[in-house]
Amino acid sequence: MSDQSPLWISEADVVSMMSLGDAINALERGLLAEARGDARNMVKTHLTWGKGSTLHAIGAVFAHDGFVGTKTWAHTEGGATPLLILFDSVDGSLRAVIEAFALGQMRTGAATGVATRRLAAEDADELAIIGAGKQAAAQIAAVVAVRPIRRIRVFGRNEERRARVVAWARQEFGAEVIEAGSIAEAVADAPIINVVTRATEPILFADMVSRGAHINAVGAITPERAEIARDALERCDQVVVDTIPSAQNLSRELIEYFGAAASGWKRVKSLASVVAAGKPRRASDDLTLFKSMGMGISDLALGIDLYHRAAQRGLGRGFAHPQKIAPRLR
Repeated sequence: MSDQSPLWISEADVVSMMSLGDAINALERGLLAEARGDARNMVKTHLTWGKGSTLHAIGAVFAHDGFVGTKTWAHTEGGATPLLILFDSVDGSLRAVIEAFALGQMRTGAATGVATRRLAAEDADELAIIGAGKQAAAQIAAVVAVRPIRRIRVFGRNEERRARVVAWARQEFGAEVIEAGSIAEAVADAPIINVVTRATEPILFADMVSRGAHINAVGAITPERAEIARDALERCDQVVVDTIPSAQNLSRELIEYFGAAASGWKRVKSLASVVAAGKPRRASDDLTLFKSMGMGISDLALGIDLYHRAAQRGLGRGFAHPQKIAPRLR
């Protein structure tokens, strides 16, 4: 058991210690560990209830680094409170509890950043983002971090949220920011397209997208949701996912396109394998797609980095190790 008391790392601690650029670098290290066999995912699981509420659990093992952990959250109409729990991989002792709302936005943004770095054209300088919800800012910042973006087009059904994202992006980045009136207007001739919505039927179709574009599909992470139409998938020369088992279980778009049999998924690549290969986008590719499902390796890669930063800087609120007490059986 570690001599150090477990840490409670707050949202404020997370934001103070880690930038999105830090998160991208931490995730790349985690993906390389996965490619080497030093990190493994727990298959994502979820339950639904009520009017679209969902309970989620994901996790990973980084035994080489001495950590295992899980992240869990309940997504409801009223909000969510995700927590990442880190344990010692040798003795199972608690190392940290990390409030994981900001961490979740950064790890989702970081995955988009890593995928865009590997799959988008090197000179891609325009971004279209579909969806103006809580993930929009991190999604924009992730692409700006890895490509020389000069123009950003934003579309979301809610006009007030869309206007807020546009105003924020205009202030934050030295780029032209356009408030688009439709999905088709936003994505026309855009070389990078991020889709981060709660759509339940496909909204991005092949005739909307120009040759050479890269698509980051982020929003549809449970089977009742879908964003990318079949005809767009048919044009994809590379389909990359963060975790193939989760996509096979939870991505309706990919399940319907590639089928239930494992043989149909042979052309689907993991993000870890793409990072390990280190190869840029092929000039012959029509469309490329990164399907982001969320995986434990992403959360733990950032969480382990945050734990070390907190321990070094004296941040995080310490609390006592839980005492092991035998239950009363009679």
